[in-house]
Amino acid sequence: MKISIVRRMVLAVFLAAFSAASFAQVAVGISVRIGPPALPVYAQPICPGPGYMWTPGYWAWGNGPGYYWVPGTWVLAPVGMLWTPGYWGWGGGVYLWHPGYWGPHVGFYGGINYGYGYGGVGFVGGEWRSGAFYYNRSVTNVSVTNVTNVYNRTVVVNNTTVNNVSYNGGTGGVVARATPQEEAYGRESHTAPLAVQTQHAQLASENRENFASVNQGRPAIAATARPADFSGRSVVAARAAGGQYHAPTMSPSEARVNTPAGANRSNEGFRPFTPPSKNGAPTANALRSNSNSGSANRPNSNDGFRSFTPPASNHGNVNRPSQGTSNENRPQEHNNGRPAPSREPQHQSAPRSNSGQEHRQGPPPKEERR
Repeated sequence: MKISIVRRMVLAVFLAAFSAASFAQVAVGISVRIGPPALPVYAQPICPGPGYMWTPGYWAWGNGPGYYWVPGTWVLAPVGMLWTPGYWGWGGGVYLWHPGYWGPHVGFYGGINYGYGYGGVGFVGGEWRSGAFYYNRSVTNVSVTNVTNVYNRTVVVNNTTVNNVSYNGGTGGVVARATPQEEAYGRESHTAPLAVQTQHAQLASENRENFASVNQGRPAIAATARPADFSGRSVVAARAAGGQYHAPTMSPSEARVNTPAGANRSNEGFRPFTPPSKNGAPTANALRSNSNSGSANRPNSNDGFRSFTPPASNHGNVNRPSQGTSNENRPQEHNNGRPAPSREPQHQSAPRSNSGQEHRQGPPPKEERR
């Protein structure tokens, strides 16, 4: 009996080490010449139970398939920690992946509107209170039958255009810079993605339905209720692609840029990923509201890709400018000693709004039992 327990403990330590190693060796420093497709439009599956935190889906890169979709999913979160999503940022002639991480606060994630609480600035989908996570039902799909720690806080965004741009900077990218507060959060102690998140992403890379070249920006598995659950009833397919898909004119091997280890990679003035410091300590309550961000350079938001009508409120208004589409809206590029590639970068998906249609708010989706 004791030997069995020891074996389980050793296995848990091994999985944690594997996750951290994968985070450091695989996620950091991926850079390509082709921009990612637009974020697909999909509904959020219902939260499976207390303590789960939503981690939005994203386009990852593989040398074989090129871009592939990692479905959004609910993850059992470390107590007191919040998830900062990863993002693609343009700089130095390439698109560089900035990996996500766990920390006491939500840091800068490129201003990307991932939806469901991740509107481009901070996180408004829930907060920690005395060791328990409370969910904001105004922006997350939570059933009071499964979860009792809930509240309703209105999140109003003053825009009319739905925009699913999936990268920061560059032509047509999101125009957003890290605020001093976000930069401070980026210097806090961070934790790598959990082992279940690493497994989730790995399985996604092995499923051809997730390849952008196959699904044309509309993945059949856009979200799941639990990590690595790609065959259960909780699987949610994308309702639509977030924008017109453009097939790349170069192979994945040609698009990949081998960046030397330790190279100083520029992101045109945007904050690069900051390795975790060893001096900080997580705190319990780490929610930041969009209404207090104080930043003017923020993208159009959609507060979740499912429509909903928040309760009437007099707070939480946030003004967000539109995405930049010209060089005049981009800060000066810093090469930092690295010559830019001769070939003009390509975009798999032209970042654009959904035909300029208005973001019509309707009633929240019915909570479905899957």
